[in-house]
Amino acid sequence: MPELINDGHPFTVLQGRDLGLRPERLRKMFAVGMLRREFRGVYVDAHVPDSRRGRLRALRLVTPDNAVICDETAAWVMGLDVFAPGMRHDFRPAMVLRHGGSRIVRPGSRGRQAILPSEDVVYVDGVHVTSPVRTVSDLLRKMYRPYALAAADAFAAAGLIDIDEIVAYVARLKGYRGIVQARSLAAITDPRMQSPGESWQRLRMLDAGFPPPHPQFEVVDDFGRSYFIDLPYPDLLIGTEYDGQEFHTDVNHRQHDDDRRAYLQDLYGWRWVIGDRARIFGDDTSFEDELGAMLGMTPIARWWGTRR
Repeated sequence: MPELINDGHPFTVLQGRDLGLRPERLRKMFAVGMLRREFRGVYVDAHVPDSRRGRLRALRLVTPDNAVICDETAAWVMGLDVFAPGMRHDFRPAMVLRHGGSRIVRPGSRGRQAILPSEDVVYVDGVHVTSPVRTVSDLLRKMYRPYALAAADAFAAAGLIDIDEIVAYVARLKGYRGIVQARSLAAITDPRMQSPGESWQRLRMLDAGFPPPHPQFEVVDDFGRSYFIDLPYPDLLIGTEYDGQEFHTDVNHRQHDDDRRAYLQDLYGWRWVIGDRARIFGDDTSFEDELGAMLGMTPIARWWGTRR
């Protein structure tokens, strides 16, 4: 492997000058793939694998001493990707300062001021970060409804929050923007969700007025083989699952799921309503129309759809 630029450590544009790399040279090296941009104004040798440790090093370069990493960036520091789909390739660090402090002026970052009690801040791998409960509270208030629930579900599934704790936390907040949404979503946060898509689909089901499904229900066949169904109503033998693009664009994955569903349908009489992004977001109401027909219920009209 060739000698790494700056020994493989991330560096800012200003630090690049000390390495003999003027901005014009940096732009050319980035354009030809010699450098990777971690954040705006922060680069690393492209031979260095992308990693959590490397991004944390980059974060330390752009985080002022009096700032605290928050929101989706705080979740990422804790090992979770809760970025909205449209933000995953535009990673701008989110930071918060206590009210009364100087404003964050960092190109490529997102900064704000807020009331920030000391108990809402933790120290993670050399970076001050909002605590898991505070982070979830902020995301529940600020994010688009389905993405907010998916974020809270991910924190719960990772064991980073206790649901009763987050419910109590948001209940104490008065007059905060988005607090009504935060309280409603905190009450239905569920650690059994295994993907954002399952969280989005479960929310669609609940917001349609349908009863809560039984997540990750296990069916054991006569040969002792286990099959798990994402979001079913077992007593009615109705199975709903979310087919995410990351897994179900592959022919083998699709065939496996088709075979599993056909087997359970033929053997036990399971009926299926399958969701995907197009059916859960947007104007197509066929998902809840089909499910409502099976349940004998008329779904509540949609009031959230495609966004960001």
